[in-house]
Amino acid sequence: MNAANLQIEGLCLALASINRLLVAKGLVSQEELDVAFQKAEATAHGDNRFAEDLSPSNRDAVCFPIRVLQVANDTGAEKPWSFSELAKLVGETKEPYNDQR
Repeated sequence: MNAANLQIEGLCLALASINRLLVAKGLVSQEELDVAFQKAEATAHGDNRFAEDLSPSNRDAVCFPIRVLQVANDTGAEKPWSFSELAKLVGETKEPYNDQR
């Protein structure tokens, strides 16, 4: 496996942990985090190269970390989920892009 992929896995898990801490301390709500993730994905989709220059698999790669964090936020699990569990949930909830229908 590419070392960069492993680094992204660790980074996503660290950010998910920080997000849980922010919610637990009452600094931000799960709903506010969800809106932030939706805005982040919308920003990615709004980039001109997103639909014009990137293949569907590359679009998924751009959005994957955002979706992992969103799934981790939505699960609200007491025990943190493993990266593979979160990735599986992302795959189960992914919808095709408009040009894939």
